[in-house]
Amino acid sequence: MTRTLHPLSLALGLAFAFGAQAHSLKPVHSVEGISEYRLPNGMQVLLAPDASKPTTTVNVTYRVGSRHENYGETGMAHLLEHLIFKGSPKHQDPWAEFTKRGLAANGSTWFDRTNYFAAFAANEDNLKWYLTWQADAMVNSYIARRHLDTEMTVVRNEMEMGENDPGGVTTQRTLASMYQWHNYGKDTIGARADVENVDIGRLQAFYRTYYQPDNATLIVAGKFDANKVLDWVEQSFGKLPKPKRQLTKLYTIDPVQDGEHAVTVRRQGGTPMSLAAYHVTPGAHPDQAAIEVLNLILTEAPGGRLHKRLVEETKLAASVGNFGLALADPGFTMMIAELAPKASQDELNRELLAVTEGFAERPVTEEELKRAQTRWLNRWEKLFTSPEQVGITLSETIAQGDWRLFFLLRDRVKALTVADVQRVATERFLPANRTLSQYIPTEKPVRAPAPAFVDVAAELKTFKPQAAAGAVAAFDASPANLDRSTQRSQLPNGLKLALLPKPTRGEAVRGVLALQLGDAKSLFGQQSVAELTAAMLKMGTAGKTREQLRDALDAAKIELQISSPSADRVVLSWSTKKEFALQALSLIGEILKQPRLEAAGLEELRAQSLTGIQAQKDNPEGIAQKAVGVALNTEPRGDVRHVRSFEEEEADVKAVTLDQLKAFHAAFYGASQAQLAMVGDFDAAAVKSAVSAELGSWKAQAAYSRIPRLHVDKPGQVQLLRTPDKQNAMMLGVQSLPLDDSSPDLAALQLANHILGGGGSSRLWTRIREKEGLSYGTGTGVNLGAEDPSGAWYVYAIFAPQNREKVETAFREEVARALKDGFNAKELDEAKQALLNQRRLSLAQDGAVAGMLSSQQRLNRSFAREQKLDEALQQQTLDQVNAALRKHFKLDAFQLVFAGDFK
Repeated sequence: MTRTLHPLSLALGLAFAFGAQAHSLKPVHSVEGISEYRLPNGMQVLLAPDASKPTTTVNVTYRVGSRHENYGETGMAHLLEHLIFKGSPKHQDPWAEFTKRGLAANGSTWFDRTNYFAAFAANEDNLKWYLTWQADAMVNSYIARRHLDTEMTVVRNEMEMGENDPGGVTTQRTLASMYQWHNYGKDTIGARADVENVDIGRLQAFYRTYYQPDNATLIVAGKFDANKVLDWVEQSFGKLPKPKRQLTKLYTIDPVQDGEHAVTVRRQGGTPMSLAAYHVTPGAHPDQAAIEVLNLILTEAPGGRLHKRLVEETKLAASVGNFGLALADPGFTMMIAELAPKASQDELNRELLAVTEGFAERPVTEEELKRAQTRWLNRWEKLFTSPEQVGITLSETIAQGDWRLFFLLRDRVKALTVADVQRVATERFLPANRTLSQYIPTEKPVRAPAPAFVDVAAELKTFKPQAAAGAVAAFDASPANLDRSTQRSQLPNGLKLALLPKPTRGEAVRGVLALQLGDAKSLFGQQSVAELTAAMLKMGTAGKTREQLRDALDAAKIELQISSPSADRVVLSWSTKKEFALQALSLIGEILKQPRLEAAGLEELRAQSLTGIQAQKDNPEGIAQKAVGVALNTEPRGDVRHVRSFEEEEADVKAVTLDQLKAFHAAFYGASQAQLAMVGDFDAAAVKSAVSAELGSWKAQAAYSRIPRLHVDKPGQVQLLRTPDKQNAMMLGVQSLPLDDSSPDLAALQLANHILGGGGSSRLWTRIREKEGLSYGTGTGVNLGAEDPSGAWYVYAIFAPQNREKVETAFREEVARALKDGFNAKELDEAKQALLNQRRLSLAQDGAVAGMLSSQQRLNRSFAREQKLDEALQQQTLDQVNAALRKHFKLDAFQLVFAGDFK
């Protein structure tokens, strides 16, 4: 797969006892809990031990990406990422082993690097095996023509998925215009002609050149014995010889851009958008810190200049955003705006450029810089508290030249001055340095500084690492200990509390608050009103403007998400730190009880909602999901259980008024039918007191009565829906099951589903994805209702439209084979191990545990139920699993939808 970049984040600390030492390795560098070692063959090893959570993440990063490809070789780095998983003589089927061991494993390819990673519940056997596989894969992978042939359709399918995304296509075309010579202008997935005609000999040579220990960094983060890991590393990677070849130093760099570039992409469907892109420095350059905060100053809601001008004032854009990358060589940043309904794109373009390039007339202010620094550093600090992130996020700074740049960038952001940011803004945000959807010659172009490489070693000479965070005690995340550690109570107004105080890295705290609203009669016809009311909660309060509210959340290091899964339910999820736990509750109470319901906020959200609906109307996945939901309708339009068509959704959103939002909030919002759960480092008694004071007397006016979700008994059907000009297609099928999760068949159904289509070694994955290479992704899932017998079994596949018949045939044949012959004992044993490991991993995630606690309070359950399900999974027999499949899986009962550009 190609990668999706997220902001850098790590949580590190020395918290695990060192075992007996047999290795001879000594640290080369140590920064804030991360230690670097070097093997004699040149391989770099980074260890970040953290025993606060029982998980381990392992990542091997190769310093090779699309930047290293030669003429005719585009996509080669990405092809290797696929073929590495095809195995070696020693490891014939890595995906099956990942699934059996319960590893969440994958790989990604980007401009400067390729990485392979896995996260799993801490287990020495799995850790040692994964290190052994990575070392073997580095030099012994098949990289064979037979695998290339079967994988080719999968790679094409992935390519076509990207072609279905108008935003992704526009971004790629923009980069192609920006970079005249450098490979950053070429899509990582490669040119179709290069990929389809790749020479296997050249691909093997590319592998042998770059997949070597002196071009790789191993990262191990989380709970592990460091000395044992170093022993295993010496035994596995250490025996690999140091290559004799010398890697060629790349020297291509584009000249300074000498005029505006213009790009126009025309395709059917999608939402109109404009973007303004600019060349910037390499990630290691000191000016990258200023670029980071300028991106926030321009686009971050609610105070960003582009958000205020385009979304709030002129209403030309439904939303604005930023996409920029810190890379090894000079990179880029883009300001993106989605056109609001009925707005003029020409006017949008003019305003987009006027604001972005207006720093000379309107310089950066101290307030803007402080706000952007606070938000950027808050996010860095929050992500730094997650040990799972260490093995992933350092890949980017490794690719830039040195992993320590991760910390250096933070220090540079802290040290920024208004003069620094203003200088970079006026140097970089210039017409001559811009790519937009038009070209205008300029008599006297003012050009940005010429691109240049960075001496990373020189930049790091004055870098002083900060002290490492203190150790955090280990926590037993077993169901029994989770129940023992959780304090459950109920306030007089009915609000239920579940508090789980525990040590966490960085004193992190996670919370979930769920509100149940109304009944079927009182909520009739109010689906969009409910959704928009929930969305309005973050638009400010009676005492705080939207910007003041956001500043208050940032000051308390609160990241808050608000969702409305259905008209009768609102869920707030947040993260913060121990010192702000009570302040977070106070702000959440203010948001819930005193929302700022104003016309401007409603119109902004209305535009975003309509834009989102339009995007789904043009997307095969969205069309298939909507078609299945509509086909299973049994309730009339207006009922909250009714799945609306796109047209019905649009009509409802357009009809919502501000008075309706105010009336809905006044009638339905209250805490008498609410469940609040918190997990992390906090004072439980103080939290309970704060919740009681903030929400203990808050009640809704309208009565609550749970709305049952009933089983839908409709005959199955097959629908073929055409989506013109879309190069990717979707199969989605759903079968209703008259079961809830108290069914005695629950464990058997979960195992049957996993074997059929739930993992990397499942029947459908092996046949459709691996053997025939027809789909980028395929699988099944089973969900049983917690309160009503309203379960569902679903199937899906993503594929090229011309392969529809092959995909359907393979799917039907594999289902028929499973029903006729059943599964075997090996498949059952591996499914048990995989599901149990996945469940253990979920109990180690504080956010997931908080969500589970909230649901448990609503359902009057505990983690003992999870333990019983674990035991039931372990005890299932092959006869029980096969019987459950044959009893419940009815292919002719599926609502099966194919959406794509079928000829």
